[in-house]
Amino acid sequence: MQLKQKEFQDSSQTLRTPYDGFDLLSLDGAWRAGRAGNRMNDINPYTGEVLVEIPLCSKEDVDDAYYAAERAQNQWANALPQERRDVLERAAQIVIDRKEEIIDWLIKESGSTRIKANWEWELVHFGMLEAASFPFHVKSQILPSSIPGKESRVYRQPVGVVGVISPWNFPLYLSNRSVAPALALGDAVVLKPASDTPICGGLLLAKIFEEAGLPSGVLNVVVGSGGEIGDAFVDHPVPRVLSFTGSTPVGRHIGEHSGRMVKRVCLELGGNNPFVVLKDADLDRAVEAAVHGKFMHQGQVCMAINRILVDESKYDDFLELFTKAVKKLKVGNPHDSETLIGPLINRSQLEKIEKLVDATLARGASAVLRGQAKGLVLPPIILADVTNDMPAAKEEIFGPVASMLRFDGEEEALRIANDTEYGLSSAVFTKDIERGVRFAKKIQAGMTHVNDSPVQDEPHTAFGGEKASGIGRFGGEWAIREFTTDHWISVQEKPRFYF
Repeated sequence: MQLKQKEFQDSSQTLRTPYDGFDLLSLDGAWRAGRAGNRMNDINPYTGEVLVEIPLCSKEDVDDAYYAAERAQNQWANALPQERRDVLERAAQIVIDRKEEIIDWLIKESGSTRIKANWEWELVHFGMLEAASFPFHVKSQILPSSIPGKESRVYRQPVGVVGVISPWNFPLYLSNRSVAPALALGDAVVLKPASDTPICGGLLLAKIFEEAGLPSGVLNVVVGSGGEIGDAFVDHPVPRVLSFTGSTPVGRHIGEHSGRMVKRVCLELGGNNPFVVLKDADLDRAVEAAVHGKFMHQGQVCMAINRILVDESKYDDFLELFTKAVKKLKVGNPHDSETLIGPLINRSQLEKIEKLVDATLARGASAVLRGQAKGLVLPPIILADVTNDMPAAKEEIFGPVASMLRFDGEEEALRIANDTEYGLSSAVFTKDIERGVRFAKKIQAGMTHVNDSPVQDEPHTAFGGEKASGIGRFGGEWAIREFTTDHWISVQEKPRFYF
């Protein structure tokens, strides 16, 4: 990764005028104000500074966005594959040329540390390049028929218009991982970013694709509260696929509405991710991975460790090493290149986390490490002697809180790991690789990593969860399936006798 980052830095010297005009929305090929009649302050979670004041969208604006996408989609789908690839490749180059500008927005709007912002930038760039290959990876088929003189063809075609709702924690990447593949495959998109990150989650991406030459109306961005435009966005008759990344309760709501409308959904939802340290694990490696998997972006990652399960025989040793490592983490200003833990996204997240910690301590857990929040910066917390029925283990905590659980033997470890309604990411540590793979295959999750952090994402592979953690997969050939549909066309070349 370090080599690639250095290469990117050396090629990003193109000077471009910084983007502006983020108080306007990208609708039907124009930048204009939303018509809801009220405004939203976009706030820097570390400094409290108002970054921009945005007039919010009305339901009528949602209508405009979807109908604009519908009008633009057919011509975009009929563009040559090379034309669509060119737009994606130009967008990828713009991401390189505007690297520092993008990273600065991620830091000041989403509270990303510089470490996390660099990683998110890299994921966006790789995601653009991966999507750029999709126009030439769409495969149709000719199938044999048992009817004389008949040929069956199955064409893979764009679904039409895709509605995308993205979260605030990795706003640019988690928007782009649906937007870029859908665009590459000939779909048009209406994007609704999270209210905490309207720029990184939507408007910045619209600026990038506009500069890359995407035709007007193919990508539209609406900004507004879920209470105001959420149901109108989901229930609208135009989109055939809805892609949502966020909480399980909201995902269930979207799934219910989409089911009534007979729409396809791709949902990446909450997680309660176990990190399992078996008896024969290399503790130094496990501790290093656990620190990364728990505290990257203040724990505000869907794949972040929620429960650290350690074999009884290694529990005390692991806890000692882990605590020593966590105490060394730099906490505070996200602009500092050495800071790992910056601000939480907002006050309600902080209050929710502190309530979960207090409730867990009241149930008998102990605080090995706990500092006091300064503003929205919450220092790391380590809770020992946690059991699987305690609040911090049952609920997705989404913050810098590590819950330590004991187990006695592999069978109990597996039982505890699977004792949750969620099934997103997971990890297992052991010196016996094949033992780790056997264990991993029994974990009820969409993703399991042997001897590595559960915080993993690569744009070319299958990303997604099981159980209450979602439906569908993002990335690579799986994304192609999500954003296209099959059309069976048969050709009867000779007269057919029906009776």
